[in-house]
Amino acid sequence: MEILTTIDQLNQLKASERTVFMFTTTWCGDCTYIKPFIPSIEAHFPDFTIVEVDRDQFMDFAQELGVMGIPSFVVYHQNEKVGDFISADRKTQEEIEAFLTEINQKLSK
Repeated sequence: MEILTTIDQLNQLKASERTVFMFTTTWCGDCTYIKPFIPSIEAHFPDFTIVEVDRDQFMDFAQELGVMGIPSFVVYHQNEKVGDFISADRKTQEEIEAFLTEINQKLSK
């Protein structure tokens, strides 16, 4: 999993194909809960690049996308936002995989 560190990196990733921005914070218990199964999700979805975004460090980007609850996921494909899974609720591996399956089907049409 890549970690977002700069605005230039953000712009490059938004322009890429199938980039999943995973919004987290250091103090978020639900974010800590999901991190162990991210490698498994990456293995199941090799066409996607998952990028961890510290919401507190990239607050402008988070607000632009309406991300207040964490963990949340926003997918970009060639500079276009193509889907999101935004809420303050804990997410399961199955829910994240179902979300990415839906996005994958949408982009494969």
